Amino acid sequence: MKFILATKENMTQVFDEEGRVHPATVLNAGPNTVTQIKTDETDGYRAVQVGFMDRKEKRVHKAQRPKGLFRYFREFRAKNGEALDFETGKIITVDEAFAVGDKIAVSGLSKAKGFQGVVKRHNFAGGPRTHGQKHTERSPGSIGGGLRSRVPKGMRMAGRTGGERVTVKNLTVVAVDKENNRLIVEGAVPGRRGTLIEVRGI
Repeated sequence: MKFILATKENMTQVFDEEGRVHPATVLNAGPNTVTQIKTDETDGYRAVQVGFMDRKEKRVHKAQRPKGLFRYFREFRAKNGEALDFETGKIITVDEAFAVGDKIAVSGLSKAKGFQGVVKRHNFAGGPRTHGQKHTERSPGSIGGGLRSRVPKGMRMAGRTGGERVTVKNLTVVAVDKENNRLIVEGAVPGRRGTLIEVRGI
């Protein structure tokens, strides 16, 4: 199992050996501490629970304090037949978890943008800017009139945008900074700066 918890830092550029530039995201990854091992016998499924980032004792629930004073707790489930080669208290560092060239999948909360219209939320084209149009350039248009007496399910309309869990697959690790606990990933990662990111090996 390859995994680690990280926070999104910033984006940068990375040059390859041929001089081509690639967009990349810097992640502050680990170290993580294994807080619990879940098995089929005790919990009904197999997973590894880890803690990330220190927190004041008064801000941690009493039930969680025996596991450690961590800000985040997350579980990573094992695939069928995958071995759980971990023990409680083990420290997982970024260089132990990943190497340059590894393919990964990252998950995190996307940026929340509040209540948005259909042009921004669903990429609608809007109405024409001529022929008598005055204030309807960004309106949704018809929502299905005709013989219907209701709005069809799934109709794309204005509403809350972002703030959802997003998973991006097939990203590549381009650099591992052991001293600063940083993981540099090619491409974009969901969320704003400081967003908790779950990194899994594919």
